[in-house]
Amino acid sequence: MATERDYVIETQGLTKHFKGFVAVNDVSLKVREGTIHALIGPNGAGKTTVFNLITKFLEPSAGTIRYRGHDITGAKPAAVARRGMVRSFQISAVFPHLSVLENVRIALQRPTGRSLQFWRSSACLSDLEARADALLEAVDLQDARSTQAGELPYGRKRALEIATTLALEPQVMLLDEPMAGMGREDVKRVSALIREVAQGRTVLMVEHNLDVVADLSDTITVLQRGQILAEGSYEEVSNDPEVREAYMGTGHG
Repeated sequence: MATERDYVIETQGLTKHFKGFVAVNDVSLKVREGTIHALIGPNGAGKTTVFNLITKFLEPSAGTIRYRGHDITGAKPAAVARRGMVRSFQISAVFPHLSVLENVRIALQRPTGRSLQFWRSSACLSDLEARADALLEAVDLQDARSTQAGELPYGRKRALEIATTLALEPQVMLLDEPMAGMGREDVKRVSALIREVAQGRTVLMVEHNLDVVADLSDTITVLQRGQILAEGSYEEVSNDPEVREAYMGTGHG
């Protein structure tokens, strides 16, 4: 039986109104430490709004958000990131005209307080090189370290974004539709990468690709019209008649 200390993210009564429209309505979510937890649902279900609320890019109209037992409802996005909760593909940015290695090295500079010191010679940053190479190896990009980031194929660019996120040493990674726009081979590659980087971390992701959700997720929360419709394993939610009617019948919405 899970205790309160097992949950890294908890929301209670989370609600968001936009000029009379209720985008998220009374969502109480618990994300267990060390798991991959997926948010799924039809278009307009409120998934991205929940993400924006948890990462503090939006302020809730009502409800509370707790991270490791601490109330972060009123916290700023940067403060949440410093606590170890990092939203990938939002906070991490790829600089297309810099090399793959330089992108990761810049991300590594953030915790050191040297992120804006671009004028310093590269020799001053050599202490970061070994760590950058280790991150590139972790995402299978060591062979592309000198390649301009903008020249990478789409799936490998996503791998680079994961590497720059890992440079921030997140305890919790929030992935917003990590497979969006990918072909089958890229999906397989990035799925394997997410499984690898999830070791020893907690992952909360919004994802439309149900094959990916089924393969990776420990727990799935299904949203419909801003409310939680069902929660459980993939087998449990995919066999729920309400879920099948609301979501599965929409062609993966």
